[in-house]
Amino acid sequence: MRAVIVGMGVQGNKRKKFLGKDFVYSVDKFKKADFQSISEVPLNKFDTVFACVPDKQKLKVVNYCIDNKKHILLEKPFIVKNNKILFDLEKRARKKKVVCYTAYNHRFEPIIIKLKNLIKSKKLGKIYKCRMFYGNGTSLLVRKSKWRDRGLGVLTDIGSHLLDLCLFLFGEKIRVLKIIETNKFENKALDHAVITLEINKTKIELEMTLCMWKNTFVCDVIGSKGSAHLNSLCKWSKSSFCYRRRKFPSGVPKEKKISFGRGDPTWKAEYLFFKNLIKNKIKTSLKKDLILNKSFFQLNKSIN
Repeated sequence: MRAVIVGMGVQGNKRKKFLGKDFVYSVDKFKKADFQSISEVPLNKFDTVFACVPDKQKLKVVNYCIDNKKHILLEKPFIVKNNKILFDLEKRARKKKVVCYTAYNHRFEPIIIKLKNLIKSKKLGKIYKCRMFYGNGTSLLVRKSKWRDRGLGVLTDIGSHLLDLCLFLFGEKIRVLKIIETNKFENKALDHAVITLEINKTKIELEMTLCMWKNTFVCDVIGSKGSAHLNSLCKWSKSSFCYRRRKFPSGVPKEKKISFGRGDPTWKAEYLFFKNLIKNKIKTSLKKDLILNKSFFQLNKSIN
């Protein structure tokens, strides 16, 4: 792989760290980089692009990559005006034999993988309820940004991760998507929100905020035969996974706990996943983006 990174902000520099020898050039108009525009990079010098750019610039970069037969990893979320655009991009990417992939690295968290496998094993039985909370304290950093404090705010920032995890864990048919609460405590755009939805009859509640002064992620999944409880993300601290097997008719459940030390393996794992998509010539699928795009339009309509 010969990779170009477009956008040398926080995400771009993280990607560069894990690209290693696969990295060839950087592109950024406002920061120190090899080129100011991707169109300046000789086409014969690269085959893959990592797009770490603001939302408004994403579609332009994706179109350029597909037109020039370059694989592309795009930082989440990929939101466009309508799903017809995504259908067209998917069709063109497949025709050009290009892999177009939107990155959601939390799928590769050790505790998330443990939960996925537990659900798949059926040990939880029928899944009744899932609740996730994801919060950080970036509200003032977002407010200072020229492009982040706009649109749906925390809903597309953190909320896109949470919705993607729902698709990953429970299935891809979102129903009964509702806004329960929204707030703009310190920002022009939303910096706190609570939404509910349903997937395969599992009731799901998602709460997200930029006004949580200690980074926090918790997830509780309750089933007919037991429950699972997740705490923290490995990029912040030690993370833990707990499985409780229900005792009938009642009583203290048997617990199985496992913890993972601090250190974020998700970036490397997702990079290898992306490389394998290219190596195995997997056809581009934008189904995930289509579902999330539709969901955000529905949420926006509910707010306005």
